[in-house]
Amino acid sequence: MVMKRDRKIVLEDGTEYIGTGFGSRNDAVCEIVFNTSMVGYQEIISDPACTDQAVVMTYPLIGNYGITDEDFETKTPTVGAVIVREYNDSPSNFRYTKTLSEIMEENRIPGICGVDTRKLTRTIRDNGTMKVLITDADTDHEKAMEILRTTELPADSVARVSCRKRWYSRTPNPKYNVVAVDCGITLSTVRALNQRRCNVTVVPWNTSVEAVEQMKPDGIFLSGGPGNPADVASVAELVKALRGKYPMFGISLGCEIIGLAYGAKTCKLKFGHRGGNHPIRETATGLVEISAQNHSYAIDGATVEGTGLTVTHENVLDGSVEGVECAAERVFGVQFLPNDAIGPESSIRLFDKFVALMKEGNANA
Repeated sequence: MVMKRDRKIVLEDGTEYIGTGFGSRNDAVCEIVFNTSMVGYQEIISDPACTDQAVVMTYPLIGNYGITDEDFETKTPTVGAVIVREYNDSPSNFRYTKTLSEIMEENRIPGICGVDTRKLTRTIRDNGTMKVLITDADTDHEKAMEILRTTELPADSVARVSCRKRWYSRTPNPKYNVVAVDCGITLSTVRALNQRRCNVTVVPWNTSVEAVEQMKPDGIFLSGGPGNPADVASVAELVKALRGKYPMFGISLGCEIIGLAYGAKTCKLKFGHRGGNHPIRETATGLVEISAQNHSYAIDGATVEGTGLTVTHENVLDGSVEGVECAAERVFGVQFLPNDAIGPESSIRLFDKFVALMKEGNANA
Protein backbone atom coordinates (compact mmCIF):
# COMPACT_ATOMS: atom_id res chain seq x y z
CA MET A 1 0.00 0.00 0.00
CA VAL A 2 1.32 3.43 -0.93
CA MET A 3 1.15 5.79 2.03
CA LYS A 4 -0.06 9.32 1.37
CA ARG A 5 2.68 11.91 1.82
CA ASP A 6 0.49 14.45 3.57
CA ARG A 7 2.73 16.08 6.18
CA LYS A 8 6.07 17.86 6.25
CA ILE A 9 8.62 19.39 8.55
CA VAL A 10 10.14 22.79 7.83
CA LEU A 11 13.44 23.65 9.51
CA GLU A 12 14.47 27.11 10.61
CA ASP A 13 17.10 27.12 7.83
CA GLY A 14 14.34 26.70 5.23
CA THR A 15 14.86 22.99 4.51
CA GLU A 16 11.73 20.89 4.02
CA TYR A 17 11.15 17.15 4.45
CA ILE A 18 7.88 15.67 3.20
CA GLY A 19 6.51 12.45 4.66
CA THR A 20 3.45 10.70 6.06
CA GLY A 21 1.73 11.77 9.23
CA PHE A 22 0.81 9.60 12.21
CA GLY A 23 -0.35 10.41 15.69
CA SER A 24 -2.03 13.79 16.07
CA ARG A 25 -2.56 16.00 13.00
CA ASN A 26 -2.11 19.38 14.69
CA ASP A 27 0.70 21.75 13.70
CA ALA A 28 3.53 22.28 16.18
CA VAL A 29 6.66 24.41 16.50
CA CYS A 30 9.39 22.63 18.47
CA GLU A 31 13.13 22.42 18.98
CA ILE A 32 14.38 19.60 16.77
CA VAL A 33 16.82 17.11 18.35
CA PHE A 34 17.93 13.54 17.66
CA ASN A 35 18.06 10.46 19.87
CA THR A 36 20.36 7.52 19.10
CA SER A 37 18.64 4.90 21.28
CA MET A 38 17.85 1.60 19.56
CA VAL A 39 15.00 0.75 21.95
CA GLY A 40 12.90 2.57 24.51
CA TYR A 41 10.84 4.92 22.35
CA GLN A 42 8.00 4.76 24.90
CA GLU A 43 10.32 5.91 27.68
CA ILE A 44 11.65 8.66 25.41
CA ILE A 45 8.29 10.13 24.41
CA SER A 46 7.09 10.00 28.04
CA ASP A 47 10.26 11.51 29.52
CA PRO A 48 9.41 15.09 30.58
CA ALA A 49 12.92 16.13 29.50
CA CYS A 50 11.62 15.90 25.90
CA THR A 51 8.92 18.51 26.46
CA ASP A 52 8.52 20.83 23.43
CA GLN A 53 11.11 18.88 21.44
CA ALA A 54 10.63 17.20 18.06
CA VAL A 55 12.68 14.02 18.53
CA VAL A 56 14.28 12.42 15.47
CA MET A 57 14.80 8.74 16.15
CA THR A 58 17.96 7.53 14.41
CA TYR A 59 16.93 3.87 14.73
CA PRO A 60 15.00 3.27 11.49
CA LEU A 61 11.98 1.25 12.73
CA ILE A 62 9.77 2.69 15.46
CA GLY A 63 6.43 1.47 16.83
CA ASN A 64 7.01 -2.24 16.30
CA TYR A 65 6.41 -3.26 19.93
CA GLY A 66 3.64 -0.79 20.66
CA ILE A 67 2.97 0.89 23.99
CA THR A 68 2.67 -0.84 27.36
CA ASP A 69 0.83 0.80 30.25
CA GLU A 70 3.46 -0.15 32.84
CA ASP A 71 6.38 1.38 30.93
CA PHE A 72 5.50 5.08 30.95
CA GLU A 73 7.96 7.48 32.58
CA THR A 74 5.14 9.95 33.27
CA LYS A 75 1.37 9.68 33.03
CA THR A 76 1.00 12.36 30.35
CA PRO A 77 3.63 12.44 27.55
CA THR A 78 4.71 15.99 26.66
CA VAL A 79 7.19 15.40 23.81
CA GLY A 80 6.65 17.98 21.06
CA ALA A 81 6.71 15.63 18.05
CA VAL A 82 8.22 12.35 16.83
CA ILE A 83 10.07 11.97 13.51
CA VAL A 84 11.01 8.51 12.23
CA ARG A 85 12.15 6.74 9.11
CA GLU A 86 9.65 3.88 9.24
CA TYR A 87 6.62 3.65 11.51
CA ASN A 88 5.00 0.29 12.34
CA ASP A 89 1.35 0.47 13.40
CA SER A 90 0.92 -3.30 13.86
CA PRO A 91 2.91 -4.11 17.01
CA SER A 92 4.22 -7.60 17.73
CA ASN A 93 4.33 -7.72 21.52
CA PHE A 94 2.04 -9.66 23.86
CA ARG A 95 2.28 -6.85 26.46
CA TYR A 96 1.19 -3.99 24.24
CA THR A 97 -2.05 -2.17 25.06
CA LYS A 98 -2.03 0.62 22.46
CA THR A 99 -0.10 1.65 19.40
CA LEU A 100 2.35 4.53 19.50
CA SER A 101 0.14 6.50 17.11
CA GLU A 102 -2.88 6.09 19.39
CA ILE A 103 -1.01 7.45 22.41
CA MET A 104 0.32 10.37 20.36
CA GLU A 105 -3.15 11.18 19.05
CA GLU A 106 -4.58 11.15 22.57
CA ASN A 107 -1.93 13.61 23.75
CA ARG A 108 -1.88 15.89 20.67
CA ILE A 109 1.63 14.83 19.65
CA PRO A 110 2.21 14.96 15.88
CA GLY A 111 4.40 12.42 14.14
CA ILE A 112 5.87 12.06 10.67
CA CYS A 113 7.48 9.07 9.00
CA GLY A 114 9.06 8.35 5.63
CA VAL A 115 11.67 11.10 5.86
CA ASP A 116 15.44 10.72 5.51
CA THR A 117 16.33 10.66 9.22
CA ARG A 118 20.03 10.04 8.47
CA LYS A 119 20.30 13.28 6.53
CA LEU A 120 18.21 15.09 9.11
CA THR A 121 20.42 13.87 11.94
CA ARG A 122 23.58 14.98 10.12
CA THR A 123 22.03 18.41 9.63
CA ILE A 124 21.34 18.74 13.37
CA ARG A 125 24.80 17.40 14.22
CA ASP A 126 26.54 19.85 11.89
CA ASN A 127 24.37 22.94 12.40
CA GLY A 128 23.01 22.42 15.90
CA THR A 129 19.46 22.27 17.18
CA MET A 130 16.94 24.70 15.69
CA LYS A 131 13.24 25.39 15.51
CA VAL A 132 11.08 23.18 13.29
CA LEU A 133 7.45 23.33 12.18
CA ILE A 134 5.44 20.14 11.71
CA THR A 135 2.54 20.95 9.38
CA ASP A 136 0.48 19.80 6.40
CA ALA A 137 2.37 19.12 3.18
CA ASP A 138 0.45 21.83 1.34
CA THR A 139 1.31 24.62 3.80
CA ASP A 140 2.88 27.51 1.90
CA HIS A 141 6.64 27.68 2.46
CA GLU A 142 6.71 31.41 3.15
CA LYS A 143 3.85 31.05 5.61
CA ALA A 144 5.76 28.25 7.35
CA MET A 145 8.90 30.38 7.60
CA GLU A 146 6.88 33.27 9.02
CA ILE A 147 5.45 30.98 11.69
CA LEU A 148 8.97 29.88 12.62
CA ARG A 149 10.23 33.45 12.74
CA THR A 150 7.44 34.70 14.97
CA THR A 151 7.05 31.73 17.34
CA GLU A 152 9.15 31.78 20.50
CA LEU A 153 9.87 28.47 22.17
CA PRO A 154 8.46 28.52 25.73
CA ALA A 155 10.70 28.91 28.76
CA ASP A 156 8.24 27.53 31.32
CA SER A 157 8.54 23.84 30.54
CA VAL A 158 9.51 22.82 34.09
CA ALA A 159 6.51 24.66 35.53
CA ARG A 160 4.22 22.84 33.08
CA VAL A 161 5.50 19.31 33.71
CA SER A 162 6.09 19.52 37.47
CA CYS A 163 3.40 18.20 39.81
CA ARG A 164 0.89 20.72 41.15
CA LYS A 165 0.92 19.34 44.69
CA ARG A 166 3.06 16.89 46.59
CA TRP A 167 2.51 13.17 46.16
CA TYR A 168 3.91 10.10 47.86
CA SER A 169 5.49 6.83 46.78
CA ARG A 170 5.92 4.61 49.81
CA THR A 171 7.66 1.26 50.16
CA PRO A 172 7.45 -1.57 52.71
CA ASN A 173 9.83 -1.33 55.70
CA PRO A 174 11.26 2.08 54.78
CA LYS A 175 14.54 3.28 56.24
CA TYR A 176 14.83 6.75 54.70
CA ASN A 177 12.59 9.65 53.74
CA VAL A 178 13.56 11.38 50.49
CA VAL A 179 12.13 14.65 49.23
CA ALA A 180 12.27 14.65 45.42
CA VAL A 181 12.04 18.05 43.77
CA ASP A 182 10.00 17.51 40.61
CA CYS A 183 11.50 19.38 37.68
CA GLY A 184 10.22 16.65 35.36
CA ILE A 185 10.73 13.49 37.37
CA THR A 186 10.55 10.05 35.77
CA LEU A 187 8.74 7.18 37.44
CA SER A 188 11.75 4.88 37.07
CA THR A 189 13.84 7.11 39.34
CA VAL A 190 11.11 7.05 41.98
CA ARG A 191 11.04 3.25 41.73
CA ALA A 192 14.83 3.11 42.05
CA LEU A 193 14.59 5.00 45.35
CA ASN A 194 11.69 2.84 46.58
CA GLN A 195 13.73 -0.28 45.83
CA ARG A 196 16.36 1.05 48.26
CA ARG A 197 13.83 1.32 51.09
CA CYS A 198 13.19 5.02 50.61
CA ASN A 199 9.79 6.60 51.06
CA VAL A 200 9.64 9.35 48.46
CA THR A 201 7.73 12.62 48.75
CA VAL A 202 7.60 14.28 45.34
CA VAL A 203 7.15 18.05 45.60
CA PRO A 204 6.59 20.80 43.00
CA TRP A 205 9.62 22.57 41.57
CA ASN A 206 8.81 25.83 43.41
CA THR A 207 8.45 24.34 46.90
CA SER A 208 9.91 26.62 49.58
CA VAL A 209 12.93 25.92 51.76
CA GLU A 210 10.73 25.99 54.86
CA ALA A 211 8.30 23.44 53.42
CA VAL A 212 11.11 21.03 52.58
CA GLU A 213 12.64 21.31 56.05
CA GLN A 214 9.26 20.67 57.68
CA MET A 215 9.20 17.28 55.95
CA LYS A 216 12.38 16.31 57.86
CA PRO A 217 14.00 14.49 54.93
CA ASP A 218 17.00 12.21 55.20
CA GLY A 219 18.02 13.31 51.70
CA ILE A 220 16.96 15.50 48.79
CA PHE A 221 16.74 14.30 45.21
CA LEU A 222 16.79 16.77 42.30
CA SER A 223 15.14 15.31 39.23
CA GLY A 224 15.95 15.70 35.60
CA GLY A 225 13.67 17.69 33.36
CA PRO A 226 13.35 19.93 30.31
CA GLY A 227 14.71 23.30 29.33
CA ASN A 228 17.36 25.72 30.47
CA PRO A 229 18.48 25.41 34.12
CA ALA A 230 18.66 29.22 34.28
CA ASP A 231 14.86 29.27 33.91
CA VAL A 232 14.46 27.57 37.31
CA ALA A 233 16.80 29.73 39.38
CA SER A 234 14.54 29.29 42.42
CA VAL A 235 15.49 25.59 42.57
CA ALA A 236 19.17 26.58 42.63
CA GLU A 237 18.35 28.92 45.54
CA LEU A 238 16.72 25.97 47.33
CA VAL A 239 19.88 23.92 46.86
CA LYS A 240 22.03 26.83 48.03
CA ALA A 241 19.97 27.17 51.22
CA LEU A 242 19.94 23.46 52.08
CA ARG A 243 23.34 22.19 50.92
CA GLY A 244 25.34 20.80 53.78
CA LYS A 245 22.19 20.13 55.82
CA TYR A 246 21.05 17.08 53.85
CA PRO A 247 22.64 14.71 51.34
CA MET A 248 21.65 15.76 47.81
CA PHE A 249 21.67 13.87 44.53
CA GLY A 250 20.81 15.44 41.19
CA ILE A 251 20.33 13.89 37.74
CA SER A 252 20.60 15.73 34.41
CA LEU A 253 18.80 19.06 34.97
CA GLY A 254 19.21 18.43 38.69
CA CYS A 255 22.98 18.17 38.20
CA GLU A 256 23.04 21.44 36.27
CA ILE A 257 21.04 23.12 39.04
CA ILE A 258 23.63 21.95 41.57
CA GLY A 259 26.29 23.60 39.42
CA LEU A 260 24.39 26.89 39.41
CA ALA A 261 23.85 26.71 43.18
CA TYR A 262 27.60 26.49 43.74
CA GLY A 263 28.40 29.38 41.40
CA ALA A 264 29.35 27.49 38.23
CA LYS A 265 27.75 28.38 34.92
CA THR A 266 25.91 26.22 32.43
CA CYS A 267 26.07 26.19 28.65
CA LYS A 268 23.87 24.84 25.88
CA LEU A 269 25.38 21.97 23.93
CA LYS A 270 25.38 22.23 20.13
CA PHE A 271 23.03 19.27 19.67
CA GLY A 272 22.73 17.82 23.16
CA HIS A 273 23.29 14.30 24.42
CA ARG A 274 20.39 11.92 23.80
CA GLY A 275 20.56 8.16 23.54
CA GLY A 276 21.98 5.07 25.15
CA ASN A 277 25.51 5.07 23.79
CA HIS A 278 27.43 7.99 25.31
CA PRO A 279 30.83 7.07 26.81
CA ILE A 280 31.67 8.71 30.12
CA ARG A 281 34.90 8.59 32.10
CA GLU A 282 35.10 8.61 35.88
CA THR A 283 37.92 11.06 36.56
CA ALA A 284 39.15 9.40 39.77
CA THR A 285 39.58 5.91 38.28
CA GLY A 286 39.64 6.37 34.50
CA LEU A 287 36.80 3.84 34.24
CA VAL A 288 34.79 4.34 31.03
CA GLU A 289 31.12 3.37 30.93
CA ILE A 290 28.44 3.62 28.26
CA SER A 291 25.60 5.78 29.52
CA ALA A 292 22.04 6.77 28.64
CA GLN A 293 21.47 10.53 28.44
CA ASN A 294 18.79 13.07 27.61
CA HIS A 295 19.79 16.72 28.04
CA SER A 296 20.55 19.91 26.11
CA TYR A 297 22.66 21.75 28.69
CA ALA A 298 25.77 20.99 30.73
CA ILE A 299 27.89 22.58 33.43
CA ASP A 300 30.64 24.72 31.91
CA GLY A 301 33.82 22.99 33.01
CA ALA A 302 35.82 26.22 32.84
CA THR A 303 33.69 27.71 35.64
CA VAL A 304 33.86 24.86 38.17
CA GLU A 305 37.19 25.76 39.77
CA GLY A 306 36.80 27.68 43.00
CA THR A 307 33.15 26.75 43.50
CA GLY A 308 33.71 23.93 45.96
CA LEU A 309 32.73 21.35 43.36
CA THR A 310 35.00 18.80 41.75
CA VAL A 311 34.36 17.18 38.38
CA THR A 312 33.73 13.44 38.86
CA HIS A 313 32.78 12.42 35.30
CA GLU A 314 33.49 13.73 31.81
CA ASN A 315 32.19 12.90 28.36
CA VAL A 316 34.78 10.99 26.32
CA LEU A 317 33.52 12.36 23.01
CA ASP A 318 33.38 16.11 23.66
CA GLY A 319 35.01 16.59 27.08
CA SER A 320 31.90 18.10 28.65
CA VAL A 321 31.22 17.76 32.37
CA GLU A 322 29.14 14.67 33.19
CA GLY A 323 29.26 14.75 36.98
CA VAL A 324 30.19 16.98 39.93
CA GLU A 325 30.49 16.57 43.67
CA CYS A 326 31.03 18.51 46.88
CA ALA A 327 32.09 15.70 49.20
CA ALA A 328 32.28 17.96 52.26
CA GLU A 329 28.59 18.84 51.95
CA ARG A 330 27.43 15.42 50.67
CA VAL A 331 26.16 16.84 47.39
CA PHE A 332 26.66 15.23 43.97
CA GLY A 333 25.07 15.08 40.56
CA VAL A 334 25.46 13.40 37.18
CA GLN A 335 24.26 14.28 33.69
CA PHE A 336 23.49 10.71 32.68
CA LEU A 337 20.57 8.50 33.70
CA PRO A 338 21.55 6.01 36.42
CA ASN A 339 18.15 4.39 36.83
CA ASP A 340 16.90 0.86 36.40
CA ALA A 341 14.83 1.51 33.27
CA ILE A 342 17.04 3.30 30.78
CA GLY A 343 20.44 3.80 32.36
CA PRO A 344 23.49 1.49 32.44
CA GLU A 345 23.26 -1.12 35.20
CA SER A 346 26.77 -0.32 36.40
CA SER A 347 25.67 3.24 37.15
CA ILE A 348 22.82 2.16 39.43
CA ARG A 349 25.39 2.27 42.24
CA LEU A 350 24.96 6.06 42.30
CA PHE A 351 21.60 5.53 44.00
CA ASP A 352 23.42 3.31 46.48
CA LYS A 353 25.90 6.14 47.06
CA PHE A 354 23.01 8.48 47.84
CA VAL A 355 21.57 5.95 50.30
CA ALA A 356 25.00 5.52 51.92
CA LEU A 357 25.22 9.28 52.48
CA MET A 358 21.79 9.26 54.13
CA LYS A 359 22.84 6.33 56.32
CA GLU A 360 25.97 8.21 57.33
CA GLY A 361 23.89 11.27 58.20
CA ASN A 362 21.55 9.21 60.38
CA ALA A 363 24.50 7.63 62.17
CA ASN A 364 25.94 11.07 62.96
CA ALA A 365 22.59 12.52 64.06
